[in-house]
Amino acid sequence: MTTHTFDIVVLGGGSGGYAAALRASELGKSVALIEKDKVGGTCLHRGCIPTKALLHAAEVAEHVRDAAHVGITATLERIDPAGVRDYREGIVAKKYKGLEGLVKARGITTVTGTGRLNPDRSISVGEDRYVGADVVLATGSYSRTLPGLDIGGRILTSEQALSLDVIPDRVLVLGGGVIGVEFASVWRSFGAEVTIIEALPHLVPNEDVAMSKGLERAFRRRGIQYSLGVRFQTATQDDSSVTVTLEDGKTFTADYLLVAVGRGPVTADLGLEEAGVRLDRGFVTVDDDLRTGVDGLWAVGDITPGLQLAHRGFQQGIAVAERIAGLSPVNVPDAQIPKVTYSSPEVASVGVSEEAAVAAHGADAVVAYEYNLAGNGKSEIIGTGGLVKVVRLKDGPVLGVHLLGDRVGELITEGQLAVAWEAHPEDIAPLIHAHPTQSEALGEAFLALAGKPLHAL
Repeated sequence: MTTHTFDIVVLGGGSGGYAAALRASELGKSVALIEKDKVGGTCLHRGCIPTKALLHAAEVAEHVRDAAHVGITATLERIDPAGVRDYREGIVAKKYKGLEGLVKARGITTVTGTGRLNPDRSISVGEDRYVGADVVLATGSYSRTLPGLDIGGRILTSEQALSLDVIPDRVLVLGGGVIGVEFASVWRSFGAEVTIIEALPHLVPNEDVAMSKGLERAFRRRGIQYSLGVRFQTATQDDSSVTVTLEDGKTFTADYLLVAVGRGPVTADLGLEEAGVRLDRGFVTVDDDLRTGVDGLWAVGDITPGLQLAHRGFQQGIAVAERIAGLSPVNVPDAQIPKVTYSSPEVASVGVSEEAAVAAHGADAVVAYEYNLAGNGKSEIIGTGGLVKVVRLKDGPVLGVHLLGDRVGELITEGQLAVAWEAHPEDIAPLIHAHPTQSEALGEAFLALAGKPLHAL
């Protein structure tokens, strides 16, 4: 066995892993990046980027259907699955080529293969052994399923759904979280009949209830059906269809079933526990600085408890690299990390919901304001309804910003700044939002909470 020695060895080349590698290289460290598939991980190859390409294709389809509304004569002849696939794969290939070039330019050693952590904190890849003064675990996540629900045939995860070469006539989506509603949005735009099955009382149940209810209304207008508040029981399939039965006995039948019930950490059979790493339900236990408790061993991204978001992985990877180099980066709590669901309409949020704020501070201490996008000129121009909701402490800082509407994901960074900097609406109200932009809707909410509404009552 050949031994290779580096300052830092990173196991996993997804968002958290490659961010750690890039930043460590910038800081003068020698780095080995071990990845069993392709650098970029799930986000680039099977998640964020390809699904957002699908969602853009879906948006184009909707624009063509609605072109007459703005005085443009156009006809949507058909959806070409092969053409959509080529478009999606072209985007991914271009981003992957750019990332490969960046990793190479930084002098990072890329190792292709499945790595396993040894008790001495080295990592074995085949017959080679990689030793780092520090080791970063970044092995990512996988699509979960439910007990008794086997993936295969007409029962798909998001990975198989991406590679479908047909547009289903009818499709069921098990799970009304981010992945489920995004695929439901795409398939409906492509002409499919879609039903979402969610055991909890609302779609996107981790969002403020006002956003969930708004998305439900929007989906109902789009013809997306959903069943809420009843748990899945069984699924059966034959050569042409899938049938889902719920615990109340109700059944649904379609061409395919997408299982979108969340993602689990990739930590099994990697030697972690043998090396002294503590796991909780499969997630690596870490402190606020992402240390595992084993000297020189860190963990980032989806294998750590909390939000499973690519940009959280980026931030954590960068932070770990800087800590290894002796710097002191600021910890960013999950409440300050923006979340975006890229359905049509989009849902974006940062901070806490009104319900959580009331639970933490009491109803008398919390003030929330909602501004309807019907009053926003740019939203009217692009044809979206929706909502801006800002939650604050009475006479205190902004605690949460919640947005619903097409393209509102582009606005959430302003909300992050307000929450993270503990800004009061009175601090933000004097600042100017360009006209006409959707950002004015957020500005209106801040103005109203500051006691001086302009276009709001």
